[in-house]
Amino acid sequence: MTTSEPPFSIRHYESLDSTNEEARRLAKTGEQQKIWILTDEQTAGRGRRGRAWVSPKGNLMTTLYLPGPFAPEIAGQLSFVAGLAIFDTVAKLIGDESLLGLKWPNDLLLSGAKLAGILLEASSSAERDIQSLAIGIGVNLRHHPLDTPYPASSLEKICEAPTPIQALQILAPCFDAHLATWRAHGFLPIRNLWAQRAYGMGGDITARMETHQVSGIFEGITEDGNLLLRLTSGALETIAAGDIYFPHLIGMKNDK
Repeated sequence: MTTSEPPFSIRHYESLDSTNEEARRLAKTGEQQKIWILTDEQTAGRGRRGRAWVSPKGNLMTTLYLPGPFAPEIAGQLSFVAGLAIFDTVAKLIGDESLLGLKWPNDLLLSGAKLAGILLEASSSAERDIQSLAIGIGVNLRHHPLDTPYPASSLEKICEAPTPIQALQILAPCFDAHLATWRAHGFLPIRNLWAQRAYGMGGDITARMETHQVSGIFEGITEDGNLLLRLTSGALETIAAGDIYFPHLIGMKNDK
């Protein structure tokens, strides 16, 4: 049995520098309510590792401000909760989850092309625990970048795309359902469901870290969310952070 989640609110802006930055500002006020931040336009959107995130109007650009506290060693699990919520949201919109796959650690693919991404950031605190999280989510509803080294896609290529607010109204309860499971039962059921929906499990991947890269077989996800990579030597490597690439997708051109 799962517990019900506390109510949340949606704050909708015409323009923001970044929805994650707005969550950071909320954290400084000590806000204790769960708040979805939605904007029509971002002027300084960013992705993982400080990369710029292209934010054209018509796409979903949102951040969930989630008050804690959270132990640092488990906060990253909320990225997997968000991934499941995005998967469910898009599956409801297109009516065919077989086209979807979750890419470790924080993307959703549509027929192998990136459709959505997640950026999880923690508030700074003098305490041991993290006081709040900003769970940034971007979904390509109507537009997608054309100059990426990997294929990208948008929802409008296969169905009538919803407005950002319509998409968020589906996403928020999907997130709450998985969050309630996580709170009641821990990470294991989240990890197991995520692994069932993972893209490329059992296939060749390349993992790129800050200083090096390795290739092998994507063998699974550990109990704390790390990636398991079977090297050609037969050794099993555990990867806590990095970008993964699928050889069969690299170099594919994006459709306009």
